[in-house]
Amino acid sequence: MRIPLILREEKFYELFVDDARNVLAGARLLEQFFRNYPERERIASQLRDTEHAGDQISHDIGHKLERTFVTPFDREDIHALISGLDDIIDFIEEVADTCILDNIEEPTPYAVAQSEIIVRQCEQLAEGLGQLRTFKNLDRYWIEVHRLENEGDRVVRQAMAELFKNGQDPLEVIKWKDVYSLLEKAIDACEDAANVIERIVVKHA
Repeated sequence: MRIPLILREEKFYELFVDDARNVLAGARLLEQFFRNYPERERIASQLRDTEHAGDQISHDIGHKLERTFVTPFDREDIHALISGLDDIIDFIEEVADTCILDNIEEPTPYAVAQSEIIVRQCEQLAEGLGQLRTFKNLDRYWIEVHRLENEGDRVVRQAMAELFKNGQDPLEVIKWKDVYSLLEKAIDACEDAANVIERIVVKHA
């Protein structure tokens, strides 16, 4: 049986969308994690499953690359895109794991706000990747992701200021600094993924 040397480009785009939707599912789970904190162990387990699913999609894309001579765009950009999406879900999973391992007793409004921003960013990434094959009218997606990153910066500044304002237990300050930092890294990772999409589109403009 002959194996075709050139696979349909459409399959790559479908996998990018699958990957982005999986990341979005992880972001929504993180928001649920904070909003339904008594259920955190169960939701953290679901998040780990989501992260594993993302790894599998990344492997599938990697295998497609190995077997494909003609790719929809530069191989380095494909690697950057799937790596960027992987980073987002990795940080999301790490946030939940850190809260559990550090025995965080209850979430703060700032953590909830940051998780909401991540969801909104991931929604933009998923919608944008759904339109990627056209290479047209995608600027609104990365512009919104950048705007949300700025909003995230504002939230984390407020969160950090609140930590040091009321003479809190130093151990709790350290714990929450770590959580806020991981949430900020997830927000920044969304912006990094948006930058990759922008670079791809600019090259094909």
